[in-house]
Amino acid sequence: MELNWLDIVVFVLFIVAVIGTSMYKSRKEETGEDYFLASRGLLWPLIGLSLIAANISTEQFVGMSGQSAGNVGLAIASYEWMAAITLVITAFFFLPKFLQSGIYTIPEFLEYRYNRTARSLMAFYTMVIYVGVTIAAVLYSGGLTIYTIFDIDLTTSVWLVGILAALYTTWGGLKAVAWADLFQGSALILGGLVVMVFGFVAVGGPSGFMEHNADKMHMILPADHPVLPWTALVIGLWIPNFYYWGLNQYITQRTLAAKTLRQGQLGIIFAAGLKLIIPFIIVVPGIMAAQLYGGQMGTSDAAYPLLIRNLIPIGLRGFMFAAIAGAVMSSLASMLNSAATIFTMDLYRQYIKRDASQKTLVTIGRSMTLVFVLIGCIIAPSLGDPKFQGIFTYIQEFQGYISPGVLAAFVFGLLVKRAPAAAGVTALVLTVPVYGFLQWQFGEIAFLNRMAITFVIVLLAMWIITLMRPLKTEKVLPVRADYDMTPTPQVLWLGIAVVVITLFLYIIFW
Repeated sequence: MELNWLDIVVFVLFIVAVIGTSMYKSRKEETGEDYFLASRGLLWPLIGLSLIAANISTEQFVGMSGQSAGNVGLAIASYEWMAAITLVITAFFFLPKFLQSGIYTIPEFLEYRYNRTARSLMAFYTMVIYVGVTIAAVLYSGGLTIYTIFDIDLTTSVWLVGILAALYTTWGGLKAVAWADLFQGSALILGGLVVMVFGFVAVGGPSGFMEHNADKMHMILPADHPVLPWTALVIGLWIPNFYYWGLNQYITQRTLAAKTLRQGQLGIIFAAGLKLIIPFIIVVPGIMAAQLYGGQMGTSDAAYPLLIRNLIPIGLRGFMFAAIAGAVMSSLASMLNSAATIFTMDLYRQYIKRDASQKTLVTIGRSMTLVFVLIGCIIAPSLGDPKFQGIFTYIQEFQGYISPGVLAAFVFGLLVKRAPAAAGVTALVLTVPVYGFLQWQFGEIAFLNRMAITFVIVLLAMWIITLMRPLKTEKVLPVRADYDMTPTPQVLWLGIAVVVITLFLYIIFW
């Protein structure tokens, strides 16, 4: 698809506005707290939009839309609607504990609750997953989308996205990421709505869409479904959801930077509300693509790009290009910043130079951002191999190696006050071989069910260890005396409203 001069002008102006504003707003980041946590001063609109922008990328536009175009249909929207409920729980269960302790990273909390080994294990796992899986996957899916729509070489597209995201992330850290997300989060939602509208026009409106796709508009699938059986909704899907939204550094980092508890919770609830509309701008268009261009798709991952290439008129292509590039850049920038934060605070300062100055910490963070984007750009082009079964499955499968153990360590440790350090370390060590064995021997079982089995086994092991060697006295977690932890009842009612609306959507599309 060719871009005319107007499309190019729109795209360039958008990118310049994003990078220029984010670099200007973050020009005074000097300390580790400034660079990694935006001086702990983010307000709820920035937090909410930044959460969505960090989450929604071509992983969704390509992977999730591709799954809906395949044999999953609307049911793949459970990742979004269950995320809304998960976010509400995160706001009132995890966030107060994290903010009160004053942590920089999620692994840091495990040191306070268990020991240094638990912190280091989670930091190591997170680094491997971020660099080898999520950063590379976002670069690949972004490159694939640009390649499919605009015929720009895949490798060139990958490097273009990587360089642009690294530019402002390296400069300003989390504050630069958050301000860029304000533009990019708004653009991706608006761009998704544009595609949905053009899609409905092409399929003959909502009636024409429902007439042709009624069998795909169900949230509950049979128990033997290979990708998303209903059994996975009972336990399995909650595991990656709680891990991702509550314990995943590149998502939670902007909530750790909240100015107050109220601002953090409002930001999360705002993001939860936005989550309710995401399936209508990503999942539904994927189903439309299958209806309109099913015979042209070599792979289901091409569903959304085909929709854009065939439906978006001249004049809007530049905006869509900017929205897609922005979606990739926002997620990539968040991952790069968080990976650099974990390396600097959990590995470098713990094992290499404990007395590092604030200036040194910022320098290490910036340097590692560049290293990580370089590694990701090298890995990304190889992810098109069919053995990975699509980018969405690739990400979820590898997340399964750590998410059950990490979630078990946090939940069990927070609920069972006498759980010893050995229980937390065991959870993190055990999850890899257990999930790996299940994938090796029972690969035909849906990966969400394998996650659920791993989670139960890990919890059982933690319970046995706690019975045998309980703590004699409860762990005392650090408390920040200078932080506003005032609870707000109105925020709780907003969270309840989001949960009720989500359940109502499930009933409608049962």
